Amino acid sequence: MMTKMLKQALSRVAAIAAPPPAITISQWAEQRLYLSPEDSAEPGKYTSARAPYQRGIMDAFHEEGAEEITVMSSSQVGKTLIFKAIIGYHIDVDPAPILVVQPTVEMGETFSKDRLAPMIRDTPVLRDKVKDAKSRDTGNTIQKKNFPGGHVTMIGANAPAALASRPIRIVLCDEVDRYPASAGTEGDPVNLARKRTITYRSRKRIGLFSTPTIKGKSRIERAWKRSDQRRYYMPCQHCGHPHVFKWENISIIGDDPATTKLSCPYCGSLIEDFHKPAMLEAGKWIKENPESKLPGFHINELYSPWRSFADVATDFYAAKGNPQEEKTWWNTSMGEPYEESGELADADELAKRRENYDADTLPSGALTVTFGADVQKDRIEIEFVAWGAGEESWGIEPVVLPGNPAEQEIWKKLDELLITARFKTEDGRVLRVAAGCIDSGGHHVQEVYEFCTPRAARNIWAIKGQFGPRPIWPRRQSKSKKYRGHVVRMIGVDTAKDTIYARWKVAEGKPGYCHFSSAYDENWFSQATVEKRVTRIDKRGNEVRSWEKPSGARNEGFDCRVYAYTALHGLKIERRMVLVRRLVESAVNVEQPQPEETKTATAVQLPPSPQPPPSVKISETSRPAARTRRTMQSGYLRRR
Repeated sequence: MMTKMLKQALSRVAAIAAPPPAITISQWAEQRLYLSPEDSAEPGKYTSARAPYQRGIMDAFHEEGAEEITVMSSSQVGKTLIFKAIIGYHIDVDPAPILVVQPTVEMGETFSKDRLAPMIRDTPVLRDKVKDAKSRDTGNTIQKKNFPGGHVTMIGANAPAALASRPIRIVLCDEVDRYPASAGTEGDPVNLARKRTITYRSRKRIGLFSTPTIKGKSRIERAWKRSDQRRYYMPCQHCGHPHVFKWENISIIGDDPATTKLSCPYCGSLIEDFHKPAMLEAGKWIKENPESKLPGFHINELYSPWRSFADVATDFYAAKGNPQEEKTWWNTSMGEPYEESGELADADELAKRRENYDADTLPSGALTVTFGADVQKDRIEIEFVAWGAGEESWGIEPVVLPGNPAEQEIWKKLDELLITARFKTEDGRVLRVAAGCIDSGGHHVQEVYEFCTPRAARNIWAIKGQFGPRPIWPRRQSKSKKYRGHVVRMIGVDTAKDTIYARWKVAEGKPGYCHFSSAYDENWFSQATVEKRVTRIDKRGNEVRSWEKPSGARNEGFDCRVYAYTALHGLKIERRMVLVRRLVESAVNVEQPQPEETKTATAVQLPPSPQPPPSVKISETSRPAARTRRTMQSGYLRRR
């Protein structure tokens, strides 16, 4: 009995220790991989006949000395399928510890549940090797799958502890351009993942997959430039000359996407969608930088058997004229890093957008009005902006209130201006100021707090900018002793500036286009375009982007527009919060009926807008009594 058990154990050990059989990843996928209906338009037995270019990428993981493989691609070319085939092969044929790094922990869990688990379930050779995470005796979880001879672990690039633990032989990094610059304080996530393979001297592989982002700042672009830069060359169906599918060779008649064809760069003949299958099958990967020993692949959506030339062209015209959408198109359709046209906007070009309307003749598309205010040592600068569908905007008027913000008089003028301001549209509607932001990060901080706090019911908010990639409007209020009980919104000022600068370049008729009335002068447009984005390398070698203006230059016009746009975001979020609070209170009132006098005290109606106070100072007697319960309403805390 013992001899039989020993033989079985030795047999299992020998199977694990034996070299993998002579089968490549592409051959394994062709013979054994099944696609799941949850994440495939063509579920069932996998075949590479539809996208033959996938074979070369898969098999690069077998090349001698190829420790790092880069795939810079568009979407819709089967990148995730390649990713899964590599994992399936190593579970079934060549067991090893595998690490899958997604941009965030949540995305790692999503990949495990929506992509990996269905593949294991539907591929017979994997089903018995990786037990379901719900099984009692497996120890498997959503983030880790054990199998004989190894495991596959899914983590987020934002989790430094997970990146710094046990050794790994196969590391697969997905969407590396979406990784944070640093995993906590540990440094670049990709470098941390690379270090996990150091103990494996042979047969280790690191795969970097991603669509690119900004040219010169893209992580996958840097890896691609170090690689041997393979592109998929296919012979022309007319002249036989091999070439690469590029957008520059696309031919469209009269801007009609239905006429889209690809012109051969050698004979000029037109290539249509029905030519693609034969060309794809006859194609091959060719190295354009053969001196490098690192395999690297680039492919775009024009190759995709699931996308026609007309589909790609339609997306191009939909994005054309909007810099943000154009960037997305180049990244996700062409798989190319986007080359920014320049950091500085053109003040003269922006000034050409002035139109003949004013506060009494706003176009009918205007739906609401916000303002942004910047406090200087001898004045307060304000801009009123109307907003419509798709965040189309109409600059109404920049206003300067001269005076010393340390004194009450200028604040009385500002309050009167905000209360009395009326804006009429061409279709007869009258708009009032719906919300506004006043910067508290510069001059006269306390005066800003004392002005905004009693006016929170009118959606007048004190804000303070925070740098870096943050949401424009915070999901919760900031309140601490240093603000002396006042509520301050910590806004993502860099994010807001990125958006506004992109809007300066949006073409007319596109979502986000900015109109200006004749009340704007050349000086305002100079202020609105004076800042520029700069990129520097910090002490850890990470790229840090920030907004800067020339020394002594004025930028109040830009700041006021950013604050007016921030107020629009605040208005949307705060209204949703009020709606949620009302629903909760309604449920509570239904379950627990209260006396009439109590119901009056807890009514869900918004309080009336307070009249302008005689002084901006908040006396101790005017402060509310001690709060027994705090409830969010229109962005401020009130006593219930």
